[in-house]
Formats: sequence, structure tokens, C-alpha cells
Amino acid sequence: MGRDISKSIVLLFFGVIICCVIYPFVLWVVGQVVCPFEANGSMLKGPDGNVVGSLLIAQPFTKDEYFQPRPSAASYDASASASSTLSANNYALRDRVAHTLGPMAAYRNGKPVAPDIEAWLREDKFQGSPHIVAQWADLHNGSAQGWVKADATHGAYVDEWAKAHNAEVAKWIKENPGTPKPAAADLAVLFFESFSKENPGTFPAGVTRKGADGKDVTTIEPVKEGADIESTFFDMWRQDHPDADLQDVPGDLVTTSGSGLDPHITLQNAQYQLERVASKWASDLKRDPGAVKKEISQILEAATEAPWYGVAGEPFVNVLKVNLELRKKYGAMP
Repeated sequence: MGRDISKSIVLLFFGVIICCVIYPFVLWVVGQVVCPFEANGSMLKGPDGNVVGSLLIAQPFTKDEYFQPRPSAASYDASASASSTLSANNYALRDRVAHTLGPMAAYRNGKPVAPDIEAWLREDKFQGSPHIVAQWADLHNGSAQGWVKADATHGAYVDEWAKAHNAEVAKWIKENPGTPKPAAADLAVLFFESFSKENPGTFPAGVTRKGADGKDVTTIEPVKEGADIESTFFDMWRQDHPDADLQDVPGDLVTTSGSGLDPHITLQNAQYQLERVASKWASDLKRDPGAVKKEISQILEAATEAPWYGVAGEPFVNVLKVNLELRKKYGAMP
């Protein structure tokens, strides 16, 4: 018995040494010698020499000067890889897709849809009835509450509104006795209904101005144009204009990947975003949009890859890699 135990202990010892020490060490050495870049996470450095991300994991880019990755159900968190699992008839999917498309949708002739969405909102009629913003809040309670929760300034704005509308809030509490002390999000629909009547044809959004101390100060004000309007009301505008002949969009522009971390987008997706990216850089740099667009097209062409050297699959580009090339060519944004 003792002999068997001693043999087992020796076997366990050598098994641990081989599998937990020698084998990992050999793999580490091979990785550092043969492919150190890949073995260390495929990390890329910016112009300043600091690591900015990995070629293998997507990260968000929100500025118009840069190409944007696929939407992520995991919020680009590598520790929480996940797909959206939303079905095609799920409102949450439709709402997210509409928010993405609003600022970038275009007609077949290339004309952007955004100005027409803003003009439609100013007319303040949806399917023949007035007060578009109030109708939006009534139809999309979750989205209205989401707007309030999205930013601390939004909640503070609704709180200030509640103080100035005691009678309306008191009536709401009477009709909802289960919520005697409503939070800002609880009053979201009531707020938007009141806002729509008091500020027809507008939507509350952040406006940034210089304060007395020279610093930027953002306040919520009624606005008649901007990305908030274009994204929030694209779906309702589309319902009011079912015959509008719009361009098709690449599927990966509005759908998440299985992991939520896909660092690539199709070349078609990148080309769809090209007009926005080139126009913004041209505006920032005070250069000819056509010349800038040509330069960025060349960057995309140089960065294009394809599975099996183009034998199978769609051509694609790595978003981080392309955006770094833009940063190197044009410098930091003004």
C-alpha cells in the first residue's frame, strides 16, 4: 500500500512539473521567439508609443473622424463576450438599428436623410397627429426612460422640470399610488408629453457653450437639429415615409457579432462610412473633401484583407488598424 502511494505521489509530482511548469514555459519561449507580437496579444501602439488596443478585440470609436466597429452586445468588454440574442421582431433590436442608421441613412441618389428627419420633427406631426415627441414617449416608454438614465444631466433636467410642474407631478402620483416618490426616470413619459406641448417641434439635447471661466459647459436645451434627433426619430420618420427610396446598408453595420468583440468590419461597411469620415477630416483640416476621400480610400485599400487570400469570404478591414493610419496621416483632431 505504502509503495503504491509513494509511486502515485512521484507521478503526481512529475505530472505537475511537466504540465504546469515545463510545458507552459516551452510554449512561452516558442511564442516569444517565433511570433512575439501575436503571443503578447497583438497589441498596437499609437504615435506617442503608448499601447492603444489589440488587433483581436474591438473597441468603440464615437468621433465622426474615425471608422466605427460593429455594435457590441458586450459593450466591447473582453471579459463579458456575448451576442445580443435579439430576434428579428424584437423592438429593442429595431430601436438600436434605427439609432445607428438615423445620422447616416441616405437616399438612393446619395442625399442624406438626416436633414429631412429634422425638418419633419419641426413640423411636429406624426401620422397626422401633433406632438411627435409626446407620441414617441407614449409609444416607446423604455426609450424615454433610457434617455433620462443615459446621462446625469438628463436626470437633473427632468428633476428641475418636476419642481416647476408640481400640479402635473402630483396628478401623476395620485394616478400611480405605488410610486409616492417618483424618480426622474419614472416621470420620463410625463416629462416628454409636457415638453412636447411647451416646445413643439424640438427635442431636449445637450448644448455645449463656453462658460464665464472659459471652460465648456453643457446644458440641456430644446433643439431642432442634431444627431440626437436623427437617431431617436429615424424609425418614426420611416413609418411616416414608407415609400422613401433609401440605400441598402451592410448587415454588419447594424448587427452584432457572435462574440460582440469582432475587431473587423467588411470593406462594404467601411466604404459606407467613408463619406462621413472623409467629410469630417476635410472639415477639420480645411481641405478639399474629394482629395481627402481619395487618400482615405487608399488607406482602406492597403488595409483590406480577405480569408484565404480572397478565395472565400468577404473582404474586411481591421477598424483599429485603419483608424491608427488615419491618426498617423492627419494627426490629432483639432
